[in-house]
Amino acid sequence: MLAIVFLPLIASIVAGLVNKSAPSVFAKSITTGALFISALLSWPIFLGFVNGSLTEDVVPVLTWVQSGDLAFDWALRVDTLTAVMLVVINTVSALVHLYSWGYMEEDPDQPRFFAYLSLFTFAMLMLVTAENLVQMFFGWEGVGLASYLLIGFWFKKPSANAAAIKAFVVNRVGDLGFMLGIFGTFLVFGTVSIPEILEAAPAMSGATIGFLGMRVHTMDVLCILLFIGAMGKSAQLGLHTWLPDAMEGPTPVSALIHAATMVTAGVFMVCRLSPMFETAPIALGLVTFIGAATCIFAATVGTTQWDIKRVIAYSTCSQLGYMFFAAGVGAYGAAMFHLFTHAFFKALLFLGAGSVIHAMHHEQDMRYYGALRKHIPFTFWAMMAGTLAITGVGILYVFGFAGFYSKDAILEAAFARGTELGNFAFWMGALAALLTSFYSWRLMFLTFWGKPRWIESEHIQHTVHKTPEEVGEDTTGGYHPHESPISMLIPLGVLTLGAIFAGWLFKDAFIDGGPDGVSGAFWAGSIYFNEDLVHRLHAVPYWVKLTATFVMVIGLFAAWLAYIKDTSIPGKAAEQLGPVYRFFYNKWYFDELYHYLFVVPAFWLGRQFWKLGDIGTIDRFGPNGVAWVVEKGAVGAKKFQSGYLYTYALVMLLGLVAAITWVLF
Repeated sequence: MLAIVFLPLIASIVAGLVNKSAPSVFAKSITTGALFISALLSWPIFLGFVNGSLTEDVVPVLTWVQSGDLAFDWALRVDTLTAVMLVVINTVSALVHLYSWGYMEEDPDQPRFFAYLSLFTFAMLMLVTAENLVQMFFGWEGVGLASYLLIGFWFKKPSANAAAIKAFVVNRVGDLGFMLGIFGTFLVFGTVSIPEILEAAPAMSGATIGFLGMRVHTMDVLCILLFIGAMGKSAQLGLHTWLPDAMEGPTPVSALIHAATMVTAGVFMVCRLSPMFETAPIALGLVTFIGAATCIFAATVGTTQWDIKRVIAYSTCSQLGYMFFAAGVGAYGAAMFHLFTHAFFKALLFLGAGSVIHAMHHEQDMRYYGALRKHIPFTFWAMMAGTLAITGVGILYVFGFAGFYSKDAILEAAFARGTELGNFAFWMGALAALLTSFYSWRLMFLTFWGKPRWIESEHIQHTVHKTPEEVGEDTTGGYHPHESPISMLIPLGVLTLGAIFAGWLFKDAFIDGGPDGVSGAFWAGSIYFNEDLVHRLHAVPYWVKLTATFVMVIGLFAAWLAYIKDTSIPGKAAEQLGPVYRFFYNKWYFDELYHYLFVVPAFWLGRQFWKLGDIGTIDRFGPNGVAWVVEKGAVGAKKFQSGYLYTYALVMLLGLVAAITWVLF
């Protein structure tokens, strides 16, 4: 266990210290090798929990803090929930490391990049193995720091720096809530040990506490504060604005941050603390509502974007909404199952998009793609598998791709919950599933079907050094896309297997808690397992089970109609739905709203402090005022420093007279 967690840290330190003093291959080899070892060691632990041969364990590392009533060790908690996250994090990270060999081949700063990747992985491992809330917060802030470094890796690009700062600042807002939640939890329970808190949580149900001058339910306040932290880290509605801008980082960063690690930290935290949340009905209602709202918000925006990475980024935001409203209705197993399957197909889609971008000489606008399936067939089939997985293609009771099992389980759980919020989440999730199918197939059709539109791209024209007139009749623009190197294709192949089989292989363990029926044996107390909800989930009406498949077919047909059958439809629809289209295309104007609510007032306040406070007051009466007094005093004093003896004698006489006068009178 120690090797799994600390190998990425050691590799990161070595790669960072060596940096450019050794060939890049050294840093790449040491970091990639360490991650593959961690990944290979993680799978036996996960499979051990699947077959029931392993039980929960705590691996002590060192004594950390002993201060008054606050005392805790640095220890690694290993249970089913941890095992799931270990395979997700280490597998995806190892494949991203290998993929980066090809994608970052021409970058001069490869050692720094690989050091950052490994540091990010270590911080995430610290988060998911935390035995106490302070250790979890250490990992929480670690992934925030590493994401800042990775998003802004190309620091010479102003847009990359702005995106990194935005991600850092928005997450600090969420982290304030998380910190207050930790402080409040320690105040209430007198400990930061997660097992002790979860054991004592049921007894606090119904208790009240003074907060903002009111008496409120203790557990609701604590869980809402903790959830605010999850909203920032997992890009939920309101604190989501950093996620699409994070696409400024290299594509492997997008796959690592948005598929398996940082954005899933909030989902993991809610599931880890699920016994706490079960005592806080208002907090759970908020989780359900925010998750469902995020789900539909991001799906609507994804239907209008042209940047291939931004489409997938909004897809991530939407899928995270599914995970949260699953947790909100009490289906924590289904939430973790979707986290597990999503890691494979979303990493596949991001890395597949990176392969497309690599083939198209870093062109990211899908309007300049088309007909690529014949030029990059391996990437095409890999992304096809990812698309079939995310849209939930499958045949009930026979076989389905990964998302078919996990997404359907979430929708069924929301319906089975039987509450108003549960029904709201079900219908929002169903509509989001339709939109997910539409924008996913839209991406595939624009990228891999139709005619080549590369000649219209300035990037491609610059690559081949030809103008449209020089190209003439060549519809390819004189440029011919090429398949990615083998180091990029191997991760695509492995993730394709996950997108196809991950749901089918592990559906019983995640949803039912084990192959021996609804027992929860797989989870073994690592999350709150609602056995009654799982019973009702399986007993929902047949039309509920078919809803996801039905809306998936509608979305597929709509995308085919608009981007294959009659390509004039999107333009006409955008014109007819002008205000609605612009509302979705401009991301519901959240960035503009925040600009006028927070940025403009902050700049105005800063200017007032600068001009009136700093320059008008401090400088005027401080440095500038004192300097003026010294200057004028020097001019007066200079008159007494004439160099003539009689001047000095006069001054001495005046001084003597003044002294005698003072003594006498």
